[in-house]
Amino acid sequence: MQVECTIPKDDGTIASYVGYRVQHDNSRGPMKGGIRYHPEVDPDEVNALAQLMTWKTAVANIPYGGAKGGIGCSPSSLSKTELERLTRVFTQKIHHLIGINMDIPAPDMGTNSQTMAWILDEYSKFHGHSPAVVTGKPLDLGGSLGRDAATGRGVVIATEALLAEHGMPIRDQHFVIQGFGNVGSWAAKLIHEKGGKVVAISDITGALKNTSGLDIPSIIRYSKENGNIKDFTEAEAIDPECLLHEECDVLIPAALGGVLNRENASEVRAKFIVEAANHPTDPEADEILSKKGVVILPDIYANAGGVTVSYFEWVQNIQGFRWDEPQINNELRTYMMRAFTDIKDMCKQLDCDLRMGAFSLGLERVARATNLRGWEV
Repeated sequence: MQVECTIPKDDGTIASYVGYRVQHDNSRGPMKGGIRYHPEVDPDEVNALAQLMTWKTAVANIPYGGAKGGIGCSPSSLSKTELERLTRVFTQKIHHLIGINMDIPAPDMGTNSQTMAWILDEYSKFHGHSPAVVTGKPLDLGGSLGRDAATGRGVVIATEALLAEHGMPIRDQHFVIQGFGNVGSWAAKLIHEKGGKVVAISDITGALKNTSGLDIPSIIRYSKENGNIKDFTEAEAIDPECLLHEECDVLIPAALGGVLNRENASEVRAKFIVEAANHPTDPEADEILSKKGVVILPDIYANAGGVTVSYFEWVQNIQGFRWDEPQINNELRTYMMRAFTDIKDMCKQLDCDLRMGAFSLGLERVARATNLRGWEV
């Protein structure tokens, strides 16, 4: 669905923005997917991401289908009150499409828990108080403990499972992490706590390296205080373009898509790649890396921790009962480890790599649910 959202700006002028909500599949349950605010949001991108959510939720074996939404805008150029007006108008246009048992939005690029709070409030004007209509909410409005760390924690659990398959612990392995936002910083923190050596990191401002292992807690504090890592003086500054080529055991791309491509794939020196970002490896790079013997853990599994804990939030809202954080983290580990076992079983069955195994698993589960419901495939 495409909608036009017209709002008054703070200076009295009128501005119009185009919003989208794409619903891909609901054979396995209500549709689930984020809402992003970004200037380059377009129907093709939203449609592709909605499909990805269908396969991701199926691989994680949570009872959802796939959806995605967004508004073509630059959130940094809008005031908080303008963002609130835009979010509320968008919700008014799509409130009949979303719902607790229909389609449950969540934060994505350019949106956050406050955005979800506005959607919840506006939706509730039409349908009554409905905390389960969105996930990623503030705790005071029914959000879940552990949600902030969920995607990064899931990445680390997935990494543990992959390394264990090869007889390796996280402790003393060398990690390079591209991206130091929510996912990258949580992954770095948890890897550091488990004894892994994060030897290089980057964000949009710069990159840091220390072959003996970076002081991750200090860098996290510095980043929170200064909004960047580039001026952190207790590590060697390096060219961010070279980060992906650093020698390491595990490379974790946790920023943008398409960062590994045919131009740079041959220079990657990691043994394993764990895709914390969505689609960081393009098909040509995938082929080059596979020929080099690099093992790639695909995004539709590796970064599924976020949507899994979103599912837990939805369940808690329906129950009207909040779980404690240890329970959430234990359940997340159970789901992630079970999904890895299911992917490995599919890989053995089809004699294929992890990416093909994960997509085949997702497709099989969606097709099976579709057939059981009597729908045509």
